Amino acid sequence: MAIDTIPPGMKGDYNMMNTLTRWEPLREMEDLQSRLSTLFGRTPMRRGNGKESITLPEWTPLADITEDDMEYVIKAELPELRKEDVKVTVENGVLTISGERKFEKEEKKKKYHRVERGYGSFVRTFALPEDADADRVKAQFKQGILEVHLPKNEKAKPKQIEVNVA
Repeated sequence: MAIDTIPPGMKGDYNMMNTLTRWEPLREMEDLQSRLSTLFGRTPMRRGNGKESITLPEWTPLADITEDDMEYVIKAELPELRKEDVKVTVENGVLTISGERKFEKEEKKKKYHRVERGYGSFVRTFALPEDADADRVKAQFKQGILEVHLPKNEKAKPKQIEVNVA
């Protein structure tokens, strides 16, 4: 239908109903990521004026948690930190890893085009399982990886009982 054949009072309504919008699948993915990030308490990544601008979340080290028959192990990535920059505490059934990664001093001759790595203070907390022995927690720091060992209580460890046949 040509616009000329639309009655004069309907032209505005017709144009509003059939406005073309460009589909941008990446933009939809960014919007979804932004909504999910907000849901999980992180600052979302944003694009502005067609150019990329990134708002970084507070820096939170990534951690893996594993378990075997003897213990739980938490491995946290702490790149560019020293042992002195990290604190591990256990209190009231909660293990806390805290510290700070400082931004390298900006040099006068360097011009930063992009800074994506996170910096600043961080705190990670983990509720201890009931069978973890908080009094025997050990931590070691090597090559940017913090490894925290949480031994299991003796009573929680599986025991094999030999069955005698009479």
